[in-house]
Amino acid sequence: MRPELDRADAVEDASEEPGVWRYAKATRATVLIDAEEYFQTMQQAMLNARERILMIGWDFDTRIHLEQGRRWYQKGFRRTYPSRLGSFILWLNRHRDGLEIRILKWSFGAFKFFSRGSMMVDLIRWWPHRRIDFKFDTNHPVGASHHQKIVVIDDHVAVCGGIDMTTMRWDTREHQEDDQRRKRPRGPVYGPWHDATMMIEGEAAAALGDLGRDRWARANGPKLDPIKAAAKEASAWPDKLQAQFENVEIGIARTRGAYAGQPVIDEIAELFERQIASAKEYIYAESQYFTSQRIAQAIAQRLAEENPPEILIVHAEHAEGWLEQQAMDHARAELVRTLGQLDVGNNLGLYVPFTGKTPIYVHAKIMIIDDRILRIGSANMNNRSMGLDSECDVFVDCERPGNAHCSREIARLRHSLLAEHCGLEIDEVPGLLARHGSMAAMIREIGTGRNRTLRRFELPELSGVQEALAESSLMDPEGTDEMFEPYAHGGLFRTDSLLGKVRSKLMKRK
Repeated sequence: MRPELDRADAVEDASEEPGVWRYAKATRATVLIDAEEYFQTMQQAMLNARERILMIGWDFDTRIHLEQGRRWYQKGFRRTYPSRLGSFILWLNRHRDGLEIRILKWSFGAFKFFSRGSMMVDLIRWWPHRRIDFKFDTNHPVGASHHQKIVVIDDHVAVCGGIDMTTMRWDTREHQEDDQRRKRPRGPVYGPWHDATMMIEGEAAAALGDLGRDRWARANGPKLDPIKAAAKEASAWPDKLQAQFENVEIGIARTRGAYAGQPVIDEIAELFERQIASAKEYIYAESQYFTSQRIAQAIAQRLAEENPPEILIVHAEHAEGWLEQQAMDHARAELVRTLGQLDVGNNLGLYVPFTGKTPIYVHAKIMIIDDRILRIGSANMNNRSMGLDSECDVFVDCERPGNAHCSREIARLRHSLLAEHCGLEIDEVPGLLARHGSMAAMIREIGTGRNRTLRRFELPELSGVQEALAESSLMDPEGTDEMFEPYAHGGLFRTDSLLGKVRSKLMKRK
């Protein structure tokens, strides 16, 4: 067994708290909203790297530009450095003595390389340089994906969230309806895209480094030597990036499918259940999907209470691609329809952000509870993220020792996101929330006259075939057993669950 695996397994259960892998201190942490900020920030951080950049992603595309609108960007160096990712990595290799760059990508997208001509050229250009190593990760169960989006620099600065360094991710917080800068490498313009990640400095970044080395070792990557202490003395944290949180404890949760003798890790699902149960006033969430049995069951339990919290979920109008729409859109509709039977007080609201007449694709994975818990990561509110795919979420809990000072910044982040989606100034949001009493009431009262708006999700009518596909969880399994026997455990509405019982009553009415 590789030394990295020995080390990772030794801290596998470092936290005894259900749903948490580890807690670790961060000297600084900041949420980066949308990929314009993320790409620019990561370029600056990578320029500050000394020994190693470890990049882990669902996808990478070396053709993207980290600095949009111009090919070259100058920052006081004797030589300019390129904005295109593939050329930038090669430039770092040539101009940063001793810097290792290790890239780990989920294996399924390998066939895409044949349609990414210049990316193949980049890999050929990288190949002679031993300090650049690009690997495909095939170490996962059948039908699973490696969905984590993590970058670790010198085991001291890291990012973890929902943004991949690939095409069709870049956008600004303005989400202009027709922004010609949102272009694929070959030229076509794509639609508005909303995303988020968190940058972390300190021990919490080192913990993500442990996770990253574990992934690298399981993918049969060559041994990674420990980072020297001197490399951490000058932080890679970008000079101009203001920290939202300082001296804060960060929690880390994971999902990993059972594979090669290793048991399933479902910390993320457990944490969702615990955190949803802890909400007193409101839950604000953003997710690409809403199809998870366990999350819906946790929400159902809250809606069945006498005085449930407000639950507002911002999500994409439709999943990407026809096949995903058949699976995810129909399952979401059935979940929402069933939850509606419990929601007598109209406490649950699903909303789609629009810019003008165009829906904004929501790829972010965020949850804020009572402005005391902030959670961000790669896990969607779907079944796959609960027990099959590899995922990583990080969170700040103000009730943890030393974190009480974080509540104000969490509240400001929630106000900032509401302002972004509703076409408001951030300073307008607190007063509007106080006046109207809830997020849903504020959205309803300000109306749809602005360029950017949140519109209530409208339930579609499904055919019998669509209902059956949605209930089967065939395309969105929580584990490999559901993939091959989708009806074995009751599918989306298990008969022994609150949701299953409500669904049974609805079917009898039909």
